[in-house]
Amino acid sequence: MPHDMEPRLLRAFVAVADELHFTRAAARLYVAQQALSRDIRRLEQRVGGELFARTTRHVTLTAEGTRLLPYARAVLAAYDELAAACVREERPLLVDVGASVGIPSQVLTAAREAAPEQELIARYLSGLTGAAGEIAAGRLDVSFGRVAGLDPALRARLDHQPVRYEPMAVLLPEGHRLAELPEVPLGDLAGETLYAAAGNPMTAEWTDLAERLFEGRGIRVAEPFPEIEGDEEFIRVIRKRGWSVLASVEFIDVPGMVLRPLVDPVPLSPVAMVWRKGLRHPGLDALRAAASGLAASRGWLERPLGAGWLPPGDSALMGAEERPDALLGMRPAGMTNPWDAGRPPVS
Repeated sequence: MPHDMEPRLLRAFVAVADELHFTRAAARLYVAQQALSRDIRRLEQRVGGELFARTTRHVTLTAEGTRLLPYARAVLAAYDELAAACVREERPLLVDVGASVGIPSQVLTAAREAAPEQELIARYLSGLTGAAGEIAAGRLDVSFGRVAGLDPALRARLDHQPVRYEPMAVLLPEGHRLAELPEVPLGDLAGETLYAAAGNPMTAEWTDLAERLFEGRGIRVAEPFPEIEGDEEFIRVIRKRGWSVLASVEFIDVPGMVLRPLVDPVPLSPVAMVWRKGLRHPGLDALRAAASGLAASRGWLERPLGAGWLPPGDSALMGAEERPDALLGMRPAGMTNPWDAGRPPVS
Protein backbone atom coordinates (compact mmCIF):
# COMPACT_ATOMS: atom_id res chain seq x y z
CA MET A 1 0.00 0.00 0.00
CA PRO A 2 1.40 3.48 -0.79
CA HIS A 3 2.28 5.66 2.19
CA ASP A 4 0.66 8.84 0.80
CA MET A 5 -2.96 7.69 1.10
CA GLU A 6 -5.34 10.52 0.24
CA PRO A 7 -7.70 11.50 3.07
CA ARG A 8 -10.55 11.96 0.57
CA LEU A 9 -10.43 8.26 -0.36
CA LEU A 10 -10.44 7.24 3.29
CA ARG A 11 -13.40 9.51 4.02
CA ALA A 12 -15.32 7.94 1.14
CA PHE A 13 -14.53 4.46 2.52
CA VAL A 14 -15.62 5.32 6.07
CA ALA A 15 -18.83 7.01 4.87
CA VAL A 16 -19.90 3.95 2.85
CA ALA A 17 -18.91 1.65 5.73
CA ASP A 18 -21.09 3.67 8.09
CA GLU A 19 -24.09 3.96 5.78
CA LEU A 20 -23.73 0.68 3.86
CA HIS A 21 -25.47 2.58 1.11
CA PHE A 22 -23.72 4.48 -1.68
CA THR A 23 -26.47 7.05 -2.25
CA ARG A 24 -26.70 8.02 1.42
CA ALA A 25 -22.91 8.11 1.74
CA ALA A 26 -22.62 10.42 -1.28
CA ALA A 27 -25.23 12.76 0.20
CA ARG A 28 -23.35 12.78 3.52
CA LEU A 29 -20.16 13.84 1.75
CA TYR A 30 -21.94 16.29 -0.61
CA VAL A 31 -20.55 14.53 -3.71
CA ALA A 32 -22.10 12.79 -6.68
CA GLN A 33 -22.61 9.05 -6.31
CA GLN A 34 -20.49 8.42 -9.41
CA ALA A 35 -17.58 10.37 -7.86
CA LEU A 36 -17.93 8.39 -4.64
CA SER A 37 -17.89 5.10 -6.54
CA ARG A 38 -14.73 6.19 -8.39
CA ASP A 39 -12.99 7.00 -5.09
CA ILE A 40 -13.89 3.60 -3.66
CA ARG A 41 -12.52 1.86 -6.77
CA ARG A 42 -9.28 3.89 -6.54
CA LEU A 43 -8.87 2.92 -2.90
CA GLU A 44 -9.53 -0.73 -3.67
CA GLN A 45 -6.86 -0.60 -6.38
CA ARG A 46 -4.39 0.84 -3.89
CA VAL A 47 -5.05 -1.72 -1.18
CA GLY A 48 -5.15 -4.56 -3.70
CA GLY A 49 -8.55 -5.98 -2.82
CA GLU A 50 -12.28 -5.32 -2.61
CA LEU A 51 -13.56 -3.47 0.44
CA PHE A 52 -17.29 -3.95 -0.16
CA ALA A 53 -19.49 -6.75 -1.41
CA ARG A 54 -22.19 -5.15 -3.51
CA THR A 55 -25.46 -6.52 -4.82
CA THR A 56 -28.46 -4.71 -6.25
CA ARG A 57 -30.05 -4.70 -2.78
CA HIS A 58 -27.25 -4.74 -0.21
CA VAL A 59 -23.75 -3.37 0.52
CA THR A 60 -21.59 -5.15 3.10
CA LEU A 61 -17.97 -4.91 4.19
CA THR A 62 -15.62 -7.63 3.01
CA ALA A 63 -13.13 -9.17 5.41
CA GLU A 64 -10.47 -6.81 4.02
CA GLY A 65 -12.78 -3.83 4.50
CA THR A 66 -13.53 -4.86 8.08
CA ARG A 67 -9.80 -5.18 8.82
CA LEU A 68 -8.91 -1.76 7.40
CA LEU A 69 -11.84 0.23 8.80
CA PRO A 70 -10.38 0.98 12.28
CA TYR A 71 -7.09 2.05 10.71
CA ALA A 72 -8.92 4.41 8.33
CA ARG A 73 -10.81 5.94 11.25
CA ALA A 74 -7.57 6.44 13.20
CA VAL A 75 -5.86 8.10 10.23
CA LEU A 76 -8.78 10.48 9.64
CA ALA A 77 -8.88 11.37 13.34
CA ALA A 78 -5.17 12.23 13.15
CA TYR A 79 -5.78 14.37 10.06
CA ASP A 80 -8.54 16.24 11.87
CA GLU A 81 -6.28 16.86 14.88
CA LEU A 82 -3.56 18.14 12.58
CA ALA A 83 -5.99 20.48 10.83
CA ALA A 84 -7.21 21.82 14.16
CA ALA A 85 -3.64 22.42 15.32
CA CYS A 86 -2.88 24.40 12.16
CA VAL A 87 -5.83 26.75 12.61
CA ARG A 88 -4.73 29.65 14.79
CA GLU A 89 -6.96 32.29 16.23
CA GLU A 90 -6.58 35.63 14.48
CA ARG A 91 -4.61 38.09 16.60
CA PRO A 92 -6.37 41.27 17.72
CA LEU A 93 -6.22 44.16 15.25
CA LEU A 94 -4.82 47.40 16.70
CA VAL A 95 -6.79 50.41 15.43
CA ASP A 96 -5.81 54.02 16.12
CA VAL A 97 -8.94 56.16 16.45
CA GLY A 98 -7.20 59.26 17.83
CA ALA A 99 -10.09 60.31 20.07
CA SER A 100 -13.31 58.97 21.52
CA VAL A 101 -15.38 60.99 19.04
CA GLY A 102 -15.14 61.45 15.30
CA ILE A 103 -14.98 59.43 12.10
CA PRO A 104 -12.49 56.72 13.18
CA SER A 105 -14.50 56.00 16.31
CA GLN A 106 -17.70 55.68 14.27
CA VAL A 107 -16.05 53.29 11.80
CA LEU A 108 -14.66 51.18 14.63
CA THR A 109 -18.06 50.99 16.33
CA ALA A 110 -19.78 49.95 13.09
CA ALA A 111 -17.14 47.28 12.40
CA ARG A 112 -17.48 45.86 15.90
CA GLU A 113 -21.25 45.65 15.50
CA ALA A 114 -20.97 43.96 12.10
CA ALA A 115 -18.19 41.53 13.09
CA PRO A 116 -18.44 40.94 16.86
CA GLU A 117 -16.21 37.86 16.56
CA GLN A 118 -13.25 40.08 15.62
CA GLU A 119 -11.15 41.65 18.37
CA LEU A 120 -10.59 45.26 17.33
CA ILE A 121 -8.49 47.07 19.92
CA ALA A 122 -8.66 50.87 20.01
CA ARG A 123 -5.54 52.96 20.37
CA TYR A 124 -5.55 56.72 20.97
CA LEU A 125 -2.55 58.20 19.22
CA SER A 126 -2.15 61.80 18.12
CA GLY A 127 -2.08 62.26 14.37
CA LEU A 128 -1.52 60.15 11.29
CA THR A 129 2.13 61.17 10.90
CA GLY A 130 3.05 59.38 14.11
CA ALA A 131 0.64 56.52 13.58
CA ALA A 132 1.89 55.85 10.03
CA GLY A 133 5.40 55.20 11.31
CA GLU A 134 4.00 52.73 13.84
CA ILE A 135 2.00 51.01 11.09
CA ALA A 136 5.03 50.69 8.83
CA ALA A 137 7.02 49.24 11.75
CA GLY A 138 4.31 46.66 12.47
CA ARG A 139 3.42 48.03 15.93
CA LEU A 140 0.00 49.27 14.81
CA ASP A 141 -2.40 48.02 12.14
CA VAL A 142 -4.82 50.78 11.15
CA SER A 143 -5.15 54.54 11.53
CA PHE A 144 -7.04 57.43 9.95
CA GLY A 145 -6.09 60.82 8.59
CA ARG A 146 -4.75 62.88 5.71
CA VAL A 147 -2.45 60.68 3.62
CA ALA A 148 -1.30 63.55 1.40
CA GLY A 149 0.52 64.97 4.42
CA LEU A 150 2.75 61.92 4.79
CA ASP A 151 6.28 61.60 3.46
CA PRO A 152 6.05 59.93 0.01
CA ALA A 153 8.58 57.23 0.99
CA LEU A 154 6.47 56.28 4.01
CA ARG A 155 3.23 56.54 2.04
CA ALA A 156 4.60 54.03 -0.49
CA ARG A 157 4.63 51.39 2.26
CA LEU A 158 0.97 51.90 3.08
CA ASP A 159 -2.44 51.28 1.55
CA HIS A 160 -5.41 53.54 2.13
CA GLN A 161 -9.14 53.86 1.53
CA PRO A 162 -10.88 57.26 1.32
CA VAL A 163 -13.51 57.63 4.04
CA ARG A 164 -14.72 61.23 4.25
CA TYR A 165 -14.24 64.81 3.19
CA GLU A 166 -14.77 66.19 6.68
CA PRO A 167 -15.80 69.85 6.95
CA MET A 168 -13.54 71.89 9.19
CA ALA A 169 -14.59 74.11 12.05
CA VAL A 170 -13.19 76.56 14.58
CA LEU A 171 -13.34 76.13 18.35
CA LEU A 172 -13.81 79.55 19.97
CA PRO A 173 -13.96 80.82 23.56
CA GLU A 174 -17.55 81.71 24.45
CA GLY A 175 -16.65 85.40 24.69
CA HIS A 176 -14.98 85.55 21.28
CA ARG A 177 -16.29 88.14 18.83
CA LEU A 178 -17.37 85.41 16.39
CA ALA A 179 -18.84 82.99 18.92
CA GLU A 180 -22.44 84.12 18.38
CA LEU A 181 -22.36 83.33 14.67
CA PRO A 182 -23.96 79.99 13.65
CA GLU A 183 -21.12 79.53 11.13
CA VAL A 184 -17.91 81.48 10.66
CA PRO A 185 -16.86 82.77 7.22
CA LEU A 186 -13.20 81.97 6.74
CA GLY A 187 -12.46 85.58 5.85
CA ASP A 188 -13.70 86.74 9.28
CA LEU A 189 -10.74 84.95 10.88
CA ALA A 190 -8.27 87.37 9.31
CA GLY A 191 -5.98 88.66 12.04
CA GLU A 192 -6.70 85.66 14.30
CA THR A 193 -4.19 83.12 15.60
CA LEU A 194 -5.41 79.51 15.76
CA TYR A 195 -3.87 76.50 17.42
CA ALA A 196 -3.24 73.79 14.80
CA ALA A 197 -0.92 71.41 16.68
CA ALA A 198 2.28 73.10 15.53
CA GLY A 199 5.21 71.64 17.44
CA ASN A 200 3.68 68.17 17.65
CA PRO A 201 5.62 65.89 15.27
CA MET A 202 2.86 63.29 15.48
CA THR A 203 0.35 65.61 13.78
CA ALA A 204 2.50 67.28 11.12
CA GLU A 205 -0.05 66.47 8.40
CA TRP A 206 -2.73 68.52 10.24
CA THR A 207 -0.45 71.51 10.78
CA ASP A 208 0.49 71.41 7.09
CA LEU A 209 -3.19 71.43 6.14
CA ALA A 210 -3.79 74.45 8.38
CA GLU A 211 -0.86 76.37 6.90
CA ARG A 212 -2.15 75.73 3.39
CA LEU A 213 -5.63 76.90 4.40
CA PHE A 214 -4.42 80.04 6.19
CA GLU A 215 -1.98 81.11 3.46
CA GLY A 216 -3.00 84.46 1.97
CA ARG A 217 -5.96 84.84 4.35
CA GLY A 218 -4.23 86.72 7.16
CA ILE A 219 -4.69 83.85 9.63
CA ARG A 220 -1.74 82.73 11.74
CA VAL A 221 -0.87 79.34 13.20
CA ALA A 222 -0.13 79.49 16.92
CA GLU A 223 3.53 79.10 17.90
CA PRO A 224 4.84 75.53 18.29
CA PHE A 225 3.84 73.90 21.56
CA PRO A 226 4.83 70.49 22.98
CA GLU A 227 2.59 67.53 22.17
CA ILE A 228 -0.61 67.54 24.25
CA GLU A 229 -1.67 64.01 25.20
CA GLY A 230 -5.24 63.12 26.15
CA ASP A 231 -8.54 65.00 26.07
CA GLU A 232 -8.29 66.29 29.63
CA GLU A 233 -4.83 67.76 29.12
CA PHE A 234 -5.88 69.26 25.78
CA ILE A 235 -8.86 70.98 27.41
CA ARG A 236 -6.72 72.28 30.28
CA VAL A 237 -4.02 73.73 28.01
CA ILE A 238 -6.42 75.26 25.47
CA ARG A 239 -8.50 76.98 28.13
CA LYS A 240 -5.48 78.19 30.07
CA ARG A 241 -3.85 79.74 27.01
CA GLY A 242 -7.09 81.13 25.59
CA TRP A 243 -6.46 79.71 22.13
CA SER A 244 -8.97 79.38 19.35
CA VAL A 245 -8.51 76.03 17.62
CA LEU A 246 -8.75 74.77 14.06
CA ALA A 247 -10.90 71.66 14.36
CA SER A 248 -13.33 69.44 12.48
CA VAL A 249 -17.12 69.51 12.74
CA GLU A 250 -17.03 66.42 14.97
CA PHE A 251 -14.92 67.31 17.99
CA ILE A 252 -14.76 66.79 21.72
CA ASP A 253 -16.79 69.09 23.97
CA VAL A 254 -14.68 71.77 25.62
CA PRO A 255 -16.37 73.60 28.51
CA GLY A 256 -16.42 77.35 27.97
CA MET A 257 -15.89 77.03 24.21
CA VAL A 258 -18.16 76.70 21.17
CA LEU A 259 -17.62 74.84 17.90
CA ARG A 260 -18.58 76.67 14.70
CA PRO A 261 -18.42 75.32 11.11
CA LEU A 262 -16.23 77.27 8.70
CA VAL A 263 -17.77 78.48 5.42
CA ASP A 264 -17.07 80.60 2.35
CA PRO A 265 -15.37 78.35 1.42
CA VAL A 266 -16.04 75.18 3.43
CA PRO A 267 -12.54 73.83 4.14
CA LEU A 268 -12.38 70.05 3.87
CA SER A 269 -10.17 67.69 5.79
CA PRO A 270 -9.64 64.54 3.65
CA VAL A 271 -9.84 61.51 5.95
CA ALA A 272 -8.67 58.08 4.77
CA MET A 273 -8.22 54.76 6.53
CA VAL A 274 -4.58 53.63 6.37
CA TRP A 275 -2.94 50.24 6.86
CA ARG A 276 0.30 48.46 6.05
CA LYS A 277 0.67 47.12 2.52
CA GLY A 278 0.12 43.38 2.39
CA LEU A 279 -1.87 43.21 5.64
CA ARG A 280 -4.50 40.47 5.55
CA HIS A 281 -6.90 40.22 8.46
CA PRO A 282 -10.68 39.70 8.72
CA GLY A 283 -10.79 42.63 11.13
CA LEU A 284 -9.39 44.88 8.41
CA ASP A 285 -12.06 43.57 6.04
CA ALA A 286 -14.71 44.47 8.62
CA LEU A 287 -13.29 47.99 9.05
CA ARG A 288 -13.14 48.58 5.30
CA ALA A 289 -16.72 47.38 4.85
CA ALA A 290 -17.90 49.57 7.73
CA ALA A 291 -16.11 52.62 6.30
CA SER A 292 -17.61 52.03 2.86
CA GLY A 293 -21.09 51.58 4.28
CA LEU A 294 -20.96 54.73 6.38
CA ALA A 295 -19.50 56.77 3.53
CA ALA A 296 -22.26 55.63 1.18
CA SER A 297 -25.16 56.06 3.62
CA ARG A 298 -24.03 59.44 4.96
CA GLY A 299 -22.59 60.97 1.81
CA TRP A 300 -19.15 61.30 3.37
CA LEU A 301 -17.34 61.32 0.04
CA GLU A 302 -19.56 63.91 -1.64
CA ARG A 303 -17.81 67.25 -2.02
CA PRO A 304 -19.86 70.48 -1.84
CA LEU A 305 -19.83 71.78 -5.41
CA GLY A 306 -18.64 75.37 -5.56
CA ALA A 307 -18.34 75.71 -1.79
CA GLY A 308 -15.40 73.58 -0.72
CA TRP A 309 -11.66 74.06 -0.30
CA LEU A 310 -9.12 71.25 -0.57
CA PRO A 311 -5.39 71.34 -1.37
CA PRO A 312 -4.91 70.30 -5.02
CA GLY A 313 -2.66 67.35 -4.21
CA ASP A 314 -5.15 65.76 -1.82
CA SER A 315 -7.86 65.08 -4.39
CA ALA A 316 -5.87 62.51 -6.35
CA LEU A 317 -5.04 60.50 -3.23
CA MET A 318 -8.71 60.56 -2.27
CA GLY A 319 -9.64 59.19 -5.69
CA ALA A 320 -11.38 62.37 -6.86
CA GLU A 321 -10.86 64.40 -9.98
CA GLU A 322 -9.13 67.72 -9.57
CA ARG A 323 -11.31 70.81 -9.82
CA PRO A 324 -9.94 74.27 -10.64
CA ASP A 325 -9.47 76.55 -7.65
CA ALA A 326 -12.25 78.75 -9.01
CA LEU A 327 -14.72 75.92 -8.37
CA LEU A 328 -13.47 75.51 -4.84
CA GLY A 329 -13.92 79.12 -3.86
CA MET A 330 -16.73 81.27 -2.57
CA ARG A 331 -20.22 79.92 -2.07
CA PRO A 332 -22.60 81.32 -4.70
CA ALA A 333 -25.16 83.83 -3.50
CA GLY A 334 -28.28 82.16 -2.18
CA MET A 335 -26.65 78.75 -1.87
CA THR A 336 -27.25 77.17 1.54
CA ASN A 337 -24.43 75.56 3.44
CA PRO A 338 -24.32 71.95 2.19
CA TRP A 339 -23.19 70.79 5.64
CA ASP A 340 -26.08 72.32 7.60
CA ALA A 341 -27.57 68.90 8.32
CA GLY A 342 -24.49 67.89 10.29
CA ARG A 343 -23.85 71.24 11.94
CA PRO A 344 -23.84 71.33 15.73
CA PRO A 345 -26.51 73.56 17.28
CA VAL A 346 -25.64 77.09 18.29
CA SER A 347 -24.71 77.22 21.96
